[in-house]
Amino acid sequence: MLFKKTSAEECYQKGEEFYNIEKYDKAVEWYKKAAEQGHAEAQCSLGFCFANGLGVEKDYVKAVYWYTKAAERGFAKAQYYLGNCYDFGRGVVNDDIKAVEWYRKAAEQGHAVAQCSLGFNYANGLGIGQDCAKAVMWFKKAAEQGYVVAQFNLGKCYFNGQGVEKDYTKAVYWYRKAAEQGDDTAQFSLGTCCYNGQGMERDVPQSVVWFKKSAAQGNEKAKAVLKKLGY
Repeated sequence: MLFKKTSAEECYQKGEEFYNIEKYDKAVEWYKKAAEQGHAEAQCSLGFCFANGLGVEKDYVKAVYWYTKAAERGFAKAQYYLGNCYDFGRGVVNDDIKAVEWYRKAAEQGHAVAQCSLGFNYANGLGIGQDCAKAVMWFKKAAEQGYVVAQFNLGKCYFNGQGVEKDYTKAVYWYRKAAEQGDDTAQFSLGTCCYNGQGMERDVPQSVVWFKKSAAQGNEKAKAVLKKLGY
């Protein structure tokens, strides 16, 4: 008699069902069944569970093992996670060169967080020669996908003229994008531009609005400015 074997995709979907209702031990069980059949998304998800102690004891070494399996199959999210492990020395020895290698693989597939991370490494010369112009290029790719950290970083590059010609108007544009997503540092920076009339007409009341939004999230610089302004 022939018995039907549960496919890797079916196992992965079972894992997703349990993960979504926070039954992580069951999710891990099904992810593992799919991962052992070579399912890249399941391998990545299993790695994530090990990295975060979801349904299993936290174990970065096992996380790296499964991220590597998925990354080598070309799965962008796993490539980013693996790069992050090399970046911060989680489960492996810190290696900026390998971090850049995996960030690039994910970035070239359009992974926004990896694009921003690669930009950061270019900006700071970590694992690769410093190149602010390439940092700007990668920040922009991620920023255009709506990634808030990249939007702020790109704004900062335009504000300081790093890797691109200084342009306060474009700095304000990207600061605003990030500020509207709730980034407290971007809110403070946008408030500063409003107050000083950089890249826009000076608007003190509007600057106070942004300083207050930033301060409400605990930004100490914004709190200090508001105190100085009498708020």
